[in-house]
Amino acid sequence: MEARNCLAACVLMHFILAVSAIDKRMVYIVFVESLPQHPYSLAFHYSELLKDIVPPSFARKSLLRSYTNFNGFSAKLTEKEAYRLRRLDGVDCVLPNQKGYLQTTHSMEYIGLSEFIERNLLVESNTIIGVFDTGIWPESESFKDDGLGPIPPKWKGVCEGGRNFKCNRKIIGARSYITHGKDLSARDNTGHGSHVASIAAGRNVRDASFYGIAQGIAKGGVPSARLAVYKVCDHYCYSADIMAAFDDAISDGVDFISISISFNESFESTSNPIALGALHAYAKGILTINAAGNGGPALFSITTDAPWILTVAASGTDRQIVDKVLLGKYATLVGNGINAFPSRKGGLPIVYGTELSSICSESDARNCSEPCLVRSSIDQKVVLCDKVPNLKYINITGVPSFITPNMEENVSKIEPYPVVRLSTNELNLVKTYIDSTTEPKVQILKSEAIHNPGAPFVAVFSARGPSTFIPDIVKPDVTAPGVEILAAFSPLASPSDSPFDKRPVNYNILSGTSMACPHVTAAAVYVKSIHPNWSPSAIKSALMTTAREFNPALYPEAEFAYGSGHIDPLKAKNPGLVYETPVEEYFKIWCNISRIAGSFTVTNASCPTQLTLKDINYPSMSVRLDMKDVFTVSFPRTVTNVGRANSTYVAYIEGDQSRLHFIVEPSTLQFTELNQKINFVVTVKGKRMKPETLKRVSLVWTDGVHMVRSPIVVYTGETTSAGGSAQTPSAGGSARTPSAGGSARTPSWFCLLSVMLIIMVTLY
Repeated sequence: MEARNCLAACVLMHFILAVSAIDKRMVYIVFVESLPQHPYSLAFHYSELLKDIVPPSFARKSLLRSYTNFNGFSAKLTEKEAYRLRRLDGVDCVLPNQKGYLQTTHSMEYIGLSEFIERNLLVESNTIIGVFDTGIWPESESFKDDGLGPIPPKWKGVCEGGRNFKCNRKIIGARSYITHGKDLSARDNTGHGSHVASIAAGRNVRDASFYGIAQGIAKGGVPSARLAVYKVCDHYCYSADIMAAFDDAISDGVDFISISISFNESFESTSNPIALGALHAYAKGILTINAAGNGGPALFSITTDAPWILTVAASGTDRQIVDKVLLGKYATLVGNGINAFPSRKGGLPIVYGTELSSICSESDARNCSEPCLVRSSIDQKVVLCDKVPNLKYINITGVPSFITPNMEENVSKIEPYPVVRLSTNELNLVKTYIDSTTEPKVQILKSEAIHNPGAPFVAVFSARGPSTFIPDIVKPDVTAPGVEILAAFSPLASPSDSPFDKRPVNYNILSGTSMACPHVTAAAVYVKSIHPNWSPSAIKSALMTTAREFNPALYPEAEFAYGSGHIDPLKAKNPGLVYETPVEEYFKIWCNISRIAGSFTVTNASCPTQLTLKDINYPSMSVRLDMKDVFTVSFPRTVTNVGRANSTYVAYIEGDQSRLHFIVEPSTLQFTELNQKINFVVTVKGKRMKPETLKRVSLVWTDGVHMVRSPIVVYTGETTSAGGSAQTPSAGGSARTPSAGGSARTPSWFCLLSVMLIIMVTLY
C-alpha cells in the first residue's frame, strides 16, 4: 500500500512539474528499495546509481546527501533525469523538494513561531525574560528597539552594564556579577549570551549568516518581549553569582528566567543553586527554563532534575549544514562541517601517517597528535586523521585542512581550521584513494544547508535521564531545536571558541542544549501572551501535553531522551486540560529530599505531610521499581479545564501494554465550566520485571478536539553515580509554605546556604 501511495504521489508531482523547463535542475529526494549487504560507502553506492543518469561534468556535484536512517539520498537533477531515475530497477520513488524555507534562520518556523502567526503583541511586549548567561552585545542588530513601546511599568530593575553599555527599550536591564579584577560589565566577550538571548527574543534581521552560510532572516521567537541580562558567567559560572542573579531577577520583576547553564556532574536539588533559585522564583510566579546539559547519550547524564524547572533537551531541525570533499575527479563525499571558504580549485595534497611527520610514531601521526602537526608538513595540505584532534588550542601558523572521523553524527560545527568529519566507511574510501593514487589531491567545498527529512531527531550530545537523585520523574521535560542554530554573536569572541581564531562575526552557528533552552523560553512567553493569567505550571503543562511524540523505537531511552516530545507552541496555546502544580507540593518534596541521610542540606525540620514524587500533580508519570514479584503503583492527578466549558474527555492508553495492566479511574471526565478541576488516578499493575527494563506508554485524554498526552514510564535498575546512591524521597513532613496574600517564607534549611561551597558549572 505504501509503495502504491508513493508511486501515486510521484506520478502526480511529475505532472505538476511538467510546466517547468525540462533542463532546470532542482533538488529531488530518492528512495531506493534496498541496499547491498556487504560493507560499502553509501555515497559511493548512490554515485554509481547516478553515473548513468547525470552528465559526467555534473556528476560530482549532483549527490547532496546520503541518508542513514532510511534507504535514500538527495540529488540535484533535471526533470528528465528524475524521470529516468524513476524507471531504474531498485528505485522506489523520486520526489521533488522545495528549498525556499531554507533561506531563513528557520528554527522558529520549524516550531511554528513564524512572524506571520497571530500574536498578542501588547502582552508579549509587556513580558520580561531574564537571561542568565555571559552577558550580551547591546549593539547587535538583533537587540534594536525600533517600534517598541515604553518599558513596562512593572520593571523594577536597573541598567548597570558598565562602561559604554547602554540599555534601550529592548534590553531594559543589565547586571554583571563577574569582576576578575576588572570593572563590572554586562558586555558579552564569549558570544554565548548574545546567541541565546537573540534566539529567545531577538528582532528580525535580514541577510544574517555566517559568511553566507544559513543566510536569511535571523529572528527570535518573541521579538517584542523585553530582555533583562544577568551576566553570571564568563567561561565558567559560580553558584554564588547564580544565586545573586536569582535574587535580583525576582525583585526586578522578570516573568521568565532562561538559563542555559548546566553542571558537569549531577547534584541533588538541595545543593543545586539553579534548583534552589528556581524554586523561589516559582513561588513568585516565575517559570525557570533550563538546558538539560550536553552529557549525552549516556543514561543518567542529565543534571537538571528539579520538577519545578522546565528542563530542555536538544533536537535537530529539517535544515542540516553539510560539507563535501572531492577526491580528485573520482568521487564526492558528504560529511559534517561548517567551512566558510572552499579550498583551492584543483585540490590540495592530502597527507596521512608517516607523510605527516618524521618526528612522531606512525600511530601518533595517524591520530594527528599535536606534536606531529608542524607547519612544514601540513601548510596548504589536507590532513587525514584517525582520531579527532583538539584543534581548539593548537596554534598552527599555516593554512591546513583536516578530514576526521564523525564522532557526533548529524552535527556540524565551526572549527579554527577547515574540517570535514566523515563516517568510517567514507574515511576508508579516502584511504583507498590515497593508496591507489600517485599524487592524491582533495578539495573541501564551502558548506551548504540542505533539507533533512529525518527531523526532528534527538541530538547525540543531549543529556539523558533518568535522574540520579530523583528517579521517579521523567527528565528532560521537552525537546526543542538545538543543532546548528544561527543567532547573534559578540564580535569580540572567537566563532570556534579558539584563542587563535580571530575572525569577528556578528552571527554564529552553535549547537547545544543551550540553544534549545531559549526556544522553549520563547514558546512559554508566546503561550503566556495568549493566556496572561496562566500560572507557571499551566504554561509548562501546556507545552508538555501538546508536544509531538518521537518514535520510541529509534531511542531505547524513550522519554529519558526526549521527555514529553518536541514542543509545538501553536498547539500549546489551546491544550484543553492542564496539570496545575501548587508550590506547596514542591516545598514538601524539597523538605523530604533534605531529610535524606547524607543530604548536603540535611535538616531536622519536620515534614508532617507525607508526599512522594508520584503524588506530585506533574504532566508526566514515572516510577523506578525494585524487582519484586508483583507491584501496584498509583499516580493521583488533577486536571483543570481550559478548553471548552461543556466538554467530555475520554481516556485511553497508547503504546505497548504487554506485561502491564493500566487502570484510569474515572476513565471519563465531564466538565461543565471553565477552570473546573477533576481528580483521577492512574494505576499500573504488573509482575516481576527484569533488571534494566523500561516500559513506556502514553495516557491520552481527548474530547474529540484536544489530545492531552502524558507519558507513563516504568523502569527497573540501579540509579547510582560517583556522587552516591540515588534515593527516592520518602514520606515525611512539609516545608513552610506561603501565607495567604503574602510572600513565601524561606524554609529553615535555606540558611544552610551560607556555608554552601562554590560549585563550578560550565556553559552548555
